[in-house]
Amino acid sequence: MNSKLKRGFAALAVTASSAMILSSCAAPSFDAANCTDAALSVGSLLPTTGNLAFLGAPEIAGVDLAVKEINEAGGVAGKCVSVSHKDSGDTTTDIATQSATALINDGVDAIVGAASSGVSLSVIDQITGAGVLQISPANTAPDLSTYADGGLYFRTAPSDVLQGRVLGNLIVGDGASNVAFLTLQDPYGTGLFENAKIAVEAAGGTVVANEEFAPGTKNFSSQIDKVLAAKPDAIAVISFDEVKSILPELVKVKGWDPTKLYLVDGNTGNFDADFTDFNIAGAQGTIPGVIASEDFKTRLAAVNAELDVWAYAAESYDATMLVALAAATAAKAGEEVTGANISKYMAAVSSGGEQVDFSQPGAFKKAMDLINAGTDIDFEGVSGPISFDANGDPTEAYVGIYLYDDKNINTGVDVEYGKLD
Repeated sequence: MNSKLKRGFAALAVTASSAMILSSCAAPSFDAANCTDAALSVGSLLPTTGNLAFLGAPEIAGVDLAVKEINEAGGVAGKCVSVSHKDSGDTTTDIATQSATALINDGVDAIVGAASSGVSLSVIDQITGAGVLQISPANTAPDLSTYADGGLYFRTAPSDVLQGRVLGNLIVGDGASNVAFLTLQDPYGTGLFENAKIAVEAAGGTVVANEEFAPGTKNFSSQIDKVLAAKPDAIAVISFDEVKSILPELVKVKGWDPTKLYLVDGNTGNFDADFTDFNIAGAQGTIPGVIASEDFKTRLAAVNAELDVWAYAAESYDATMLVALAAATAAKAGEEVTGANISKYMAAVSSGGEQVDFSQPGAFKKAMDLINAGTDIDFEGVSGPISFDANGDPTEAYVGIYLYDDKNINTGVDVEYGKLD
């Protein structure tokens, strides 16, 4: 937030919130589009271009829905919450750096994003070095768990230690014993592969090949030929948008059986518009988080009625809500709402107090009433339980399993719960 807007805010926060309780008046309702005197300023750094652009719409919708519900319930400490969206691009561009600079110059207190672990690693020093809290709804690279971020980095998606475990167990559980991988050579890809490999081998399977490729690779004939030469009975593709070049070669040209094909969160999108002359019916994909409920889809439609992909929308919603609750807790303590002060309360609002279920209507107001009454809260998110550890990682989470039909559209069919020690 702009320092001019914050001047004197911390000293008034407790008095203002107390007055609201004593008066028993309904909380004011705000509109983020007209928020000029924000108590909390949120920025998003999410992909509208690049190899994860298919995730941008649901993630942005998750942020917008959270801000809408926060403002309708009275905002934070009696003031509105503002939001500003910027494109993160991907690791082949410098868009994220430019967008982060713009958000920091605008005085945001917290940034939701990036989606890509590689993109986050390219801007994390810039964001946290400016004293801005960063929370990603989709970063899963294990490298980020111990990154030197000054306590200002959090994520609502679990580390790929968990997704790798679910992926490996799924593949071997389906009857495969010789597993091959096509893996993007970046922190996300290699981290997920390493954990999937551990799970495959622990379940009694063997990794017979792993062909890596650089981001932005267009031709995969060589890697696919090497993988097929290893005679696998299952192939997992760990990539982003590169999958749109891999699958035509692997399935359509080489004839690989899609029922023995596995995708991951970076590429489990709908391909009905991309693949019109072949299908991958029976292929499966894993995406951290719960499968979006019909109720949550209806709520999201209020901010984006055109959504047809919901991956990481819940994690984006939860990330924004957690930031607002931590900001409100800081304000209740008489502290200025800054990235550093918000970060102090992120773990506290995520666990250990009175449980508030954000899959239910009115959850933010309920949580605010508890905070204003001096009661500790335990956030239960739409994406599942989130209890931050000392590294800002969730210690428990779900991973959804998705199945493709003959129209190349995926549907959630199962969900696995896991805890990370």
